[in-house]
Amino acid sequence: MNTRVLTGITTSGTPHLGNYAGAIRPSIQASKQPGVDAFYFMADYHALIKCDDPQRIARSRLEIAATWIAAGLDPEVVTFYRQSDIPEIPELCWMLTCVTAKGLMNRAHAYKAAVDQNTARQQEADDGITMGLFSYPVLMAADILMFNANKVPVGRDQIQHLEMARDIGQRFNHLYGQGEELFVLPEVQIDDEVATLPGLDGRKMSKSYDNTIPLFEGGAKGLQSAVMRIVTDSRLPGEPKDAEGSHLYTLYRAFATGSDSAQFRKSLEEGMGWGDAKKQLCNLLETQLGPMRERYAELIARPDLIEDILQAGAVKARRYSQPFMERLRVAVGLRTLSVSVPQTGTSARAKSKGKQARFVSFRDEAGQFRFRLLGVDGQELLLSEGFADPKSAGQVMGLLKSQPLDNYTTEDQGVVSLRVDQALVCQFDASLLPELREAIAGMNQD
Repeated sequence: MNTRVLTGITTSGTPHLGNYAGAIRPSIQASKQPGVDAFYFMADYHALIKCDDPQRIARSRLEIAATWIAAGLDPEVVTFYRQSDIPEIPELCWMLTCVTAKGLMNRAHAYKAAVDQNTARQQEADDGITMGLFSYPVLMAADILMFNANKVPVGRDQIQHLEMARDIGQRFNHLYGQGEELFVLPEVQIDDEVATLPGLDGRKMSKSYDNTIPLFEGGAKGLQSAVMRIVTDSRLPGEPKDAEGSHLYTLYRAFATGSDSAQFRKSLEEGMGWGDAKKQLCNLLETQLGPMRERYAELIARPDLIEDILQAGAVKARRYSQPFMERLRVAVGLRTLSVSVPQTGTSARAKSKGKQARFVSFRDEAGQFRFRLLGVDGQELLLSEGFADPKSAGQVMGLLKSQPLDNYTTEDQGVVSLRVDQALVCQFDASLLPELREAIAGMNQD
């Protein structure tokens, strides 16, 4: 069984070397591991919380997508999509908002920090705090729970948000699951081995410190210029260097093999000058980043190619999110009015005793003929694609009534496709398959 791992990338800036070593590289490596079903999304709705510059957000979406693809993310292997291309996510966010206690949001670290800053400035506690910032953990929970991720790699500062996602999912399961776990409760994945790179001044590499080394910006000259500005001590060439205490050595070690790192350290301890050490670091980085930079430049010049990749990723993601959202709508009572509604306080399953599942055909707003499979309790289990005429829809219903469901289904990444004569009839979440088999088998017994 595959483990679904989900990672979000906020689109509010241009990636630098620290982002690559700390998040991009390890995530891409993890996506290639056997048994991993990797979901990577660009969190552009989240970016609206942090940035009100439309041009910056638009440019960041382009640069971040190009960076991940150039760095080796394979859209054919992973599901790579934009958050804003999945309309089920904000819909789920609202459902989750309706079951989330305000007191839980009051305890969120980001909100409390903003309140503390206002208090320290002797301003009103909620001055400048938007509902986006306040309810940020609910949107993050929707990102995760929408795709029932098993594991979510995060930094330690994000652990609380994962715990909130678990709390919110558990609350929803309790209220609407009727004994069924609608949402998988995600596990936090912390990798203490992931590199945290020092910046030019030795502090953590961060745009807020203005101490970053560019990943692709500025080309080879920009990379060299930044490396040459790395702060070192005043020891002259020929004097032994403290490699372990050197930011330069830390950076070199993050990109070199063990043997090369050992040789670099030995050279420093034997008196290699800082200028020569910086040149070696530049050569090492350029060897690895140069080919990626060329691919990045090609992608930036062809945003239509990136758009095609992201749209294809959205299609893959919505194969899961669309049927799952239909299931969630039914769970909260937003079912179609053609489905019978059980009386309050009465068990639908108890009332349906002795009944069987049934097909219901109808004509949709576009004039296409479709059908639903309703369970014994009246809940929708399956919704077909549109057919040009009612006869075609009737023939498919007849086949499904008379033959085992498995004759027509294939499963891919948790999504089941039902096809008759190679034509797609519908897609649904694989977790529904046992119930559908049972329902159709009961019809076949007649």
